[in-house]
Amino acid sequence: MDETITPYELPDTTNHSFFFLEVRIPPAVEAKLHRHDAWELLCVIRGYGKRTAGDTVQTFTAGDVALIPPGMIHRWAFAPDSIDADGHVHYLMVAFSHGFVERCLEMFPEVRNRLRDVSFPPHALHFMAKSAATLRNRLLRMRVPDELERLCEMLRLLPELFTAADHSLAGKPMRIERDVQRMQQICTYVMLHYTHPISLNDIAAEAGMNRSAFCSWFKRCKGMTFSQFVRQYRLHTACELLKSSDKHISEICYLVGFNDLPHFVRAFKQHMGVSPSRYREQLTHG
Repeated sequence: MDETITPYELPDTTNHSFFFLEVRIPPAVEAKLHRHDAWELLCVIRGYGKRTAGDTVQTFTAGDVALIPPGMIHRWAFAPDSIDADGHVHYLMVAFSHGFVERCLEMFPEVRNRLRDVSFPPHALHFMAKSAATLRNRLLRMRVPDELERLCEMLRLLPELFTAADHSLAGKPMRIERDVQRMQQICTYVMLHYTHPISLNDIAAEAGMNRSAFCSWFKRCKGMTFSQFVRQYRLHTACELLKSSDKHISEICYLVGFNDLPHFVRAFKQHMGVSPSRYREQLTHG
């Protein structure tokens, strides 16, 4: 795909647990192909055009309601001739992190009871008439200035959204997205387990692949073997400890997952060009 994919982040997450927007803008101002780490539920009030979601491009019209999962590339390309008398298209959108959903499940048994055993969709969804009307009405009721009222509507929306049965597929993650998500999962696993040995069998199982397929895939994505990646992560962590702590080098060696001090020193010197002690000396003397 030639078009640049722009990453977006939810604004002001300190003061808001989710974001509701009623948008009236010229179609040329609408965001190009982008991704963000949030669920996006969008209801078109005025306008039509083509929606890109993952690997799929579909037409949309006024009244359409669609859900985009976190991390999926997407774009709502409104046709220039679908504007109103003021030159604007019009839609309602709510965006929220999956962490918000998890906190609601944890804090509110009422929400948890309604969403028990629900599988959150990995694909984009386009809602059919009945659910689209329910979700559209819920979004319309969120157009209130009071944030607490809006939160109450949001708590009602979540079960309606994730238990709706009448929907169709609006897009699957592209291969590059699946690779990015899988790599994020692997990096998280390494960050949690680097202090101990990580076997290829364990990490391949974590990635949902067999050992041979994992090794080939990882080398293709990262340009290095998994063991090289883990060693690099451990050495970078050792550098941070040498900078920020007074711990003895032998202690740092074991803290970052090496079980042999001479091996650690050799690996560090090979990677950084100097020994750990010399590296710390250089930091001290500028």
